[in-house]
Amino acid sequence: MSGQIRIGLVSISDRASDGRYEDQGIPALRAWLDGALSTPWQAVTRLIPDERPLIEQTLIELADQEGCALILTTGGTGPAPRDVTPEATLAVGDKEMPGFGEEMRRISLNFVPTAILSRQVAVIRGKSLIVNLPGQPKAIRETLEGVRDADGKMAHVGIFAAIPYCVDLIGGPWVETDEAVIKAFRPKSAQRPQS
Repeated sequence: MSGQIRIGLVSISDRASDGRYEDQGIPALRAWLDGALSTPWQAVTRLIPDERPLIEQTLIELADQEGCALILTTGGTGPAPRDVTPEATLAVGDKEMPGFGEEMRRISLNFVPTAILSRQVAVIRGKSLIVNLPGQPKAIRETLEGVRDADGKMAHVGIFAAIPYCVDLIGGPWVETDEAVIKAFRPKSAQRPQS
């Protein structure tokens, strides 16, 4: 299955959704994906408050009605009382994918000891992969792309390296990346000849 991939971009923030400050999550996600993907893609965006029923409803809509093969959320993953994104994500998932959360925390620990307070999760719902990302643009980029050393070489690969193959495995479209940003990893048996 190839062609355009629809990607849900969900920014979860009380203050951004009610206009108290400008959302930075969706623009950061869009900018990174524009640079990282060589496959045509379409964003389906939602800016919503930290309300668990609304988060669940939004994720279900993007997966089931909008046909997003990948849904990336930003915000609402800390320990504060209003941070309920992980609970909403787990509630709508068919399968939990714990490796994503483990790796995001490991990447963030390169920068801040408070990375252990992050509760990001990832799940499969039908033919959609849903991944909770951090809220800050710099952390979003580092988590997706990875950590580079002083010479610009990749020191710690980001989680997006595994996402295209995961999308393959759940029946989604073929996704290719710009290897200068991040190389999508697929085992030899799952690779396609270069065109």
